[in-house]
Amino acid sequence: MLYGKRIASGSQDQTAQVWNATDGSNAYIYKGHTDVVNSVAWSSDGKHIASGSADTTVQIWDATDGGNAYTYKRHADSVNLVAWSPDGKRIASGSTDRTVQVWVAS
Repeated sequence: MLYGKRIASGSQDQTAQVWNATDGSNAYIYKGHTDVVNSVAWSSDGKHIASGSADTTVQIWDATDGGNAYTYKRHADSVNLVAWSPDGKRIASGSTDRTVQVWVAS
């Protein structure tokens, strides 16, 4: 893994993407959301990416192979923010539904 040399982004095209910071090339495109991806966050070990979407889900992606590791579906409205705990064991998500959910990372 080239942790520290890649950048993650969310997009209106319903994808989260990982880019090589050195040359701007695309490393992975994560497809699975059905609405705008509002927020992305790297796990502290650089092995996973969390993405939050207007489709009300938080998805966890394997940053080493591009696969979907898990999907959390507890919000009633758009997920606007995702963040990992420093130890990488939990994910927090904030939503327009006026809740903050804390998930155990699977």
